[in-house]
Amino acid sequence: MTDSSDEKGFFRRFFAAIGGSITWLRRVFTNLVFLVLLVFIGTALFSKDEQLVVPQGAALRVAPSGFLVDELSQPSGLPIFLGGAQGPTEVRVKDLVDAIDRAAQDKRISALVLELDHMIGGSLSKLDEIGAALQRFKAADKPIYAVGDNYTQAQYFLASHADKVYLNPMGSVMLTGFGLYRNYYKSALEKLKVNFHVFRVGDYKDFIEPYTRDDMSPASRENNQRWLHELWSEYTEQVTGLRNLPTESIDLFIDELPLKLQQHEGDWARTALANKLVDQLASRNLAVQELRETIGADESDKRNYKSIDALTYLRSQKLSEVAIKKEPNQIALITASGSIVDGRAPAGKIGSESLVKLIAQAREKEVDALVLRIDSGGGSAFASEAIRQELLATREADIPVVVSMGSLAASGGYWIATGGDRIWASPATLTGSIGVFGAFPTFEDSLEALGIYTDGVGTSDLAGSMRLDRALPEAAANILQQGVDNTYTKFLRIVAEARGSTPKEVHKIAQGQVWTGRAAKNLGLVDDLGNLNDAIADAAQLAEIEEYDVIEIQRELTPGEKFLRALSDNVDARIAASLEENLPLGAWFNSLNPILAPIGELQSFRDPRGLYVRCLSCLAP
Repeated sequence: MTDSSDEKGFFRRFFAAIGGSITWLRRVFTNLVFLVLLVFIGTALFSKDEQLVVPQGAALRVAPSGFLVDELSQPSGLPIFLGGAQGPTEVRVKDLVDAIDRAAQDKRISALVLELDHMIGGSLSKLDEIGAALQRFKAADKPIYAVGDNYTQAQYFLASHADKVYLNPMGSVMLTGFGLYRNYYKSALEKLKVNFHVFRVGDYKDFIEPYTRDDMSPASRENNQRWLHELWSEYTEQVTGLRNLPTESIDLFIDELPLKLQQHEGDWARTALANKLVDQLASRNLAVQELRETIGADESDKRNYKSIDALTYLRSQKLSEVAIKKEPNQIALITASGSIVDGRAPAGKIGSESLVKLIAQAREKEVDALVLRIDSGGGSAFASEAIRQELLATREADIPVVVSMGSLAASGGYWIATGGDRIWASPATLTGSIGVFGAFPTFEDSLEALGIYTDGVGTSDLAGSMRLDRALPEAAANILQQGVDNTYTKFLRIVAEARGSTPKEVHKIAQGQVWTGRAAKNLGLVDDLGNLNDAIADAAQLAEIEEYDVIEIQRELTPGEKFLRALSDNVDARIAASLEENLPLGAWFNSLNPILAPIGELQSFRDPRGLYVRCLSCLAP
């Protein structure tokens, strides 16, 4: 009896010790996290402006991390290091452009260094906007250097603007051309017994194709092939011009890459150097050493060159301008980025109520002009029209409205753009896609396979006809198709009135066809080609003002959202890169995002009548 009691006592003490250890570790971890947060908050709140002093003769260090965007997405949760989900970071193109333009005129800035290893990507129009700023920097007789271990296609576009491009001897320049590939779900939906009812106008309106086909339709293939080639021509012409290479050299490099690699024993770096894509092979240490000799050493870190980060520099400039008297004239800038949905939406999406409220705020501020930056492939037809009407109300209040198209302003994005006095696009913008579709999935066969049936009564044949668990009646299908036809007719009329054309002429270039900005200019869909700064200057001209301030009107983040964004901006980029490198499974899960994206898009289908002006092919390279 005694032995049994002793044995039970031993096990109780053993497991109690384990439980106590776990509790102790949990408390220690919680306290450490709390201390980290306190240090971060203290640093953010009590850091002095001296940290933002621009060193004399320093280089502007442009080292974006993550994706280039027009508008930062709303922080969705905890940062990675506090258990939040891993996701790509973002950098606003306007912030980089503003920093580069200011540095070009700043006598304290002697050069610019591009460090692009952590830039995940950005569409060609966004790269081109930054590239234009880099060219303005060079025009101020200041050199640009690019340092990289490897260059992706997007990274190399920016690097090609440099006076000298360094490449790690173990690195590569990965040029492949532009492509558009996606997953198709028709057979999968059939196996799941999901009936997808589609109503559309336009042979080229291919947003819904992944759910109705197992391959790309001939019309979609023709349309996509055209604009892909146009964008690739923009890319190659700029890069070869900047590198002083024959116009066909990039295409030849890609087509003959196996042979060119063989000539250099499979050495990617030597192949890039031999084909004049880079200027010097050098390890990062050697490249930094040369920059240190050219620019000067960093006083706080003698092993590095004297520099200031672009976003830190921009912050310091804005702080120094706080006390400067503002101009009496103001141009409002509003960014509309993401899918267009009804009601309110966070940053990174365009909610009709949210954007209408911002436009109304611009009128209340009595600004001299409004510039609306659109970066959207479309969405709800109802929401698009609500936003367009608000732009018309702004014009009726004698406030000129100029639209600046980002990477995308297609379908619903173009619908909104017609509300402006003038429309600007980048040569690499994707626009048009004037077409309408309706989509309605039903799951009656799926449920029947599980032994679930739907039955009941109604006062008419249409009662309960729009249920997901019932077959779609023919009358309801007819109503939906008529709604699509009617909305397309309205779309044509809106475009025709805005562009001084006729619905019949617009129809020839509509039907869901996607156009590059350059092609859209030739077709009369946009007024001029240029970047955001060009659109702002045009708005000033329409308002007949010369001196003005640009004020950005944005949705105010809550204190919690601001805190999460600050945490993510300062910590998550490095941690995300580490996780990506050390956790291959996490990288694999991230690779599934493009596959699952079309399915996720279905969650935003909440137009009151189920009518959408959305462009799937507008995935700008």
